[in-house]
Amino acid sequence: MAGRTVTRADLSEAVYQRVGLSRTESAALVEAVLKELCDCLARGETVKLSSFGSFVVRSKGERIGRNPKTGVEVPIEPRRVLVFKPSNVLKARINGGGEGE
Repeated sequence: MAGRTVTRADLSEAVYQRVGLSRTESAALVEAVLKELCDCLARGETVKLSSFGSFVVRSKGERIGRNPKTGVEVPIEPRRVLVFKPSNVLKARINGGGEGE
């Protein structure tokens, strides 16, 4: 079962339909929430959303990788990666055992 991609416009429309704000206010609200999430993550903070999950920024050290085509070893620079860990509530809902809408 192929799912569709949910866009910012879709989220704004959902806020418009369910909350009753104007379309402009709904779009601004979605943008503000996403900006705050991005800003927190960029500072290295963990973002926890109850009944949804946690976004965690992890640091990965330098390591040696290998080009699979040529076999040449290449150093991989240290970097920060974003990891999402879903909550048990979200896992249950995805697997059909959770609360309905």
